Amino acid sequence: MKKVVVVGSINMDLVTRCKRAPKGGETLFGEEFSQVPGGKGANQAVAIGKLGTNVIMLGKIGKDSFGKDMLVSMEKNGVNIQHIEEGEKATGIAKIIVEESGQNRILVVAGANSEVDKEYIDRHLAAIKESDIVVTQLEIPIETVEYTLKKAKEFGKITILNPAPARELSDEIIKNSDFIIPNESELALITGMAVETEEVIKKAGKKLLDMGVKNLIITLGSKGSLHLNRDKCEFHSAYKVKAIDTTAAGDSFIGGVVRELNGDNISEAIEFGTKVSAIAVTKKGAQTSIPTIEEVKNFRGEKSKS
Repeated sequence: MKKVVVVGSINMDLVTRCKRAPKGGETLFGEEFSQVPGGKGANQAVAIGKLGTNVIMLGKIGKDSFGKDMLVSMEKNGVNIQHIEEGEKATGIAKIIVEESGQNRILVVAGANSEVDKEYIDRHLAAIKESDIVVTQLEIPIETVEYTLKKAKEFGKITILNPAPARELSDEIIKNSDFIIPNESELALITGMAVETEEVIKKAGKKLLDMGVKNLIITLGSKGSLHLNRDKCEFHSAYKVKAIDTTAAGDSFIGGVVRELNGDNISEAIEFGTKVSAIAVTKKGAQTSIPTIEEVKNFRGEKSKS
């Protein structure tokens, strides 16, 4: 079985559900509040674990109840947590507003995630050396992301970057990423191009390919995704589902892609990831919405028209 290491954030999500988000200076009543284990790194690790793949999480939590709850959630979902350390700061949190439409707005406080530094990575290099795939995001210090990708490529690993939350990327990060998986807004920030049409999205994607990315998978929400590399530009349509909460849609997609990725079967991996994310958006929460491998195998959704 393949081995995956996820290097990234571990957050407790503080979720408020409401008809719509308040405008500046406005106060509204919410309809429901909950605490849900999250963080893009932890979400992706849980997605990979729930889908039946061997996965190790690298990251930090605080010395608090949120941190302990996060460890419990990851471990029960198949994630190896033995490399997670306690930092000096509190466990990271994300304040999430979910509107009736399913759209979400997220404010993240990094906390212990900001203490995931190069020295921490060095202490756990053995896990990276023994892996097949290394996955990371941008909710830990960007210099740590750059260092992790560099070390992973030195060890000959497949590297996957989810550039979220959106920020500019160094040439070093780009050239050491075998796969970059952004959404439209993240692609716009990385490339400096307003990706408002399919034509511009493709041009922005080509710009990243010219900078050294081998494969670019752009997630397009309810429209699906677009896969670009030197040989192809392939669109994958989404499934028709009623979205309740899109919080972990991208993380679920990445978990599905990683689970199926094996050599050059990228199209099949994307199709599997599309199924996983389609199921996730029909449930509430982040890690709680991510489906198991059994749910994905039993899914019989209908594809949207391109």
